[in-house]
Amino acid sequence: MRIDKYLWCIRYFKTRSIATNACKQGHVRVNGTSVKPSRDVYPLDKISVRKNQITYELQVLDLPQSRLGAKLVDIYRKDITPTEALQKLDLLKYSKDYYRKKGTGRPTKKDRRDIDDWFEEADPSEQNNDTNHKEEE
Repeated sequence: MRIDKYLWCIRYFKTRSIATNACKQGHVRVNGTSVKPSRDVYPLDKISVRKNQITYELQVLDLPQSRLGAKLVDIYRKDITPTEALQKLDLLKYSKDYYRKKGTGRPTKKDRRDIDDWFEEADPSEQNNDTNHKEEE
């Protein structure tokens, strides 16, 4: 079975064309060598897939006939991804929250709301000062 079809069948990629592009870009390796999408996969091959800044590693146990349901995927592959790589995924999630430094670039939606709230708080005090001036005159 072709490597792109295998990765699509075991649900590592949503479409087969995405799996093909990943192979062409060098994100897929079989037994340590970068492969073309047409490379055949056999049981006991070790595949490493670079996806979302993480390198997933898996071992082929058997070849499916067609795309599988999510519950049946473990019959055909063994996930041997190191725990450090999975912990890196958690760190990436937390780092995205603080990626943009305050005061640089275009304000986010939250920044815009904070600015609007600040201006709304400033307006009522100016209105009170205007009414005080009118009473004095």
